[in-house]
Amino acid sequence: MRPTYSRFCSLLDNYNPNVGCKEVITSEEKHEEAAFIEEISRTAPIKYVYHYLVAKEMISDNYEHFKRMMSGLWFNIYDRAGGSSCSSAFEHVFVGEIKGRREYEVSADSILQFYLEEWKGRVDYQGYIFPRKRGESPDSQSQLLTIQFEWNGILKSVSSTLIGVSPEFDTLCFFVGGQDNHVILGPYSVNIKCYRLGEDKIGSIFPVAKD
Repeated sequence: MRPTYSRFCSLLDNYNPNVGCKEVITSEEKHEEAAFIEEISRTAPIKYVYHYLVAKEMISDNYEHFKRMMSGLWFNIYDRAGGSSCSSAFEHVFVGEIKGRREYEVSADSILQFYLEEWKGRVDYQGYIFPRKRGESPDSQSQLLTIQFEWNGILKSVSSTLIGVSPEFDTLCFFVGGQDNHVILGPYSVNIKCYRLGEDKIGSIFPVAKD
């Protein structure tokens, strides 16, 4: 397994999925967060995002500051839906959260998380739904799927997922996009929805497959 994937997987069991339950981050978990940021900071995608944002004068030309910003953006704990210190951008977007008995956000943005949860028996995949790749059936090359599944016994009737999406992709959407970002990604017409909490927090980011 690639080091970035290994570091990513180490983060997935750090959270309570129930919105409203206070998150307690241990020193070991903080170390895992720092290790993940360090690992992705060596990769070409995050360096591309950094140089793009610097060129657009959206951040300062200081890579160490950028890494600290990335850590805060994804891992700082904040309040959500009346709960105190119960959520983070990483948890919401890449791990998933549940509000009461109603599924609040199981973001299959992380297809790796989806796969691991299905392997553990916590996800019941119930098939794909149109629309997808310009009317074609999914195949081994598909990168956008709209699916239905249950997670921890709670139904997610519609969830679009881009296979291979990373924090770098979502970080760029957060900085340069709005709430609705209508884009063409290869053969796919997609609206990347980006909800902010205030000016500096990611509330949610997810794709919506367009007809």
